[in-house]
Amino acid sequence: MDVLYFAWVRERIGLPREQVETQARTVNDLVAELRAREERYAAAFADLSALRVAVDQELADFDAPLDGAREVAFFPPMTGG
Repeated sequence: MDVLYFAWVRERIGLPREQVETQARTVNDLVAELRAREERYAAAFADLSALRVAVDQELADFDAPLDGAREVAFFPPMTGG
């Protein structure tokens, strides 16, 4: 699965995207796997209320299933003016 990181999430992790082998059934499961990797992931995912997620380019909740998903993207909330 492709995992994409945007804005400060990308800066904390140090990668714009990566290919991840996962057994995660939901986005929350994926986040738990990523957090366990190393400190930079733990820092990026410390406060999920400061993040949004998209599964296959559709906004989703963190309890969204990943069955058949090809891409997950993490990014801060969008602001506009």
